[in-house]
Amino acid sequence: MVKKADSITSEHTGASRPDSHVPLPNVSSIESSFREVNGVCLHVVAAGDPDDPLVVLLHGFPEFWYEWHDYIEPLIDAGYRVLVPDQRGYNRSEKLPGIRPYRITELSEDIVDLIATEDCDSAHVIGHDFGAAIGWDLALRHPDAVERLGIINVPHPTVFERVLTSNLTQLRNSWYMFFLQLPRLPEWYLGRNDYEFLVATMREKAQSGTFDETDFERYQTAWAADGAVKAMINWYRALFRHGEEPPRERVRAPTLIIWGENDQALIPEMAPESLDYCDSGSLERISDGTHWVPHEYPGRITDLLLTHLKS
Repeated sequence: MVKKADSITSEHTGASRPDSHVPLPNVSSIESSFREVNGVCLHVVAAGDPDDPLVVLLHGFPEFWYEWHDYIEPLIDAGYRVLVPDQRGYNRSEKLPGIRPYRITELSEDIVDLIATEDCDSAHVIGHDFGAAIGWDLALRHPDAVERLGIINVPHPTVFERVLTSNLTQLRNSWYMFFLQLPRLPEWYLGRNDYEFLVATMREKAQSGTFDETDFERYQTAWAADGAVKAMINWYRALFRHGEEPPRERVRAPTLIIWGENDQALIPEMAPESLDYCDSGSLERISDGTHWVPHEYPGRITDLLLTHLKS
């Protein structure tokens, strides 16, 4: 087990580390630190009593820990210890060169080791977008590490692989995943005009008013970190080029799937199909929610998650 005393360092000890561009939520117990896990340094926001049950929140593409800033206080008020990492390659976390370091096996191992920094063997794990993909993989590859699983708008990997190769609508919706396999061009395209494509992906695909200019300033600063865009893209390249099937298909942990029905990237039929791979699962549909439903309905999503964690 990775010991907390050996793995947490003050963010002020490394002169080369940038100052945070995002204020932490106004929670008395909150802290920002850097933790060495699985051979990589992750920036982690943590809050709550270390003796309380542990919840790990995993952001997706192209976000960072800030995706979950509205969730930290209600979770700790409900009696949970919360960890929210910038996953490897994102924002203030380390950006390793090459594609292989972003294999899903490594991304899952990061979270196993992160849980261990709290002197815990397991945690509740909640993820959105690529963070949900890591949640699925973690539950399949390291089932003992996941107590309860919360998934937002990402299907079980077996379902996604089958639908991607058999459903023309999903294949068309996933065009960007194939585009990101190209060398160099995606880095240029995502970075051009002050990250215009990434901003549009969030602003235009979400409900009107979901993100404001302050949000985008914070995301643009995170994307501007040296090597960040390449690292974010390399998650997708590694998924296609260095995929490794988990040792099982069935999820043992009790699982809640939350799905915004107006997701323009992932067809909603995959949500109920994913339940077929869960020993104990439930599905909550949000009829007017988009792929960005955690931002659109933070109060509603929080209530659903808390009910799931306490059931």
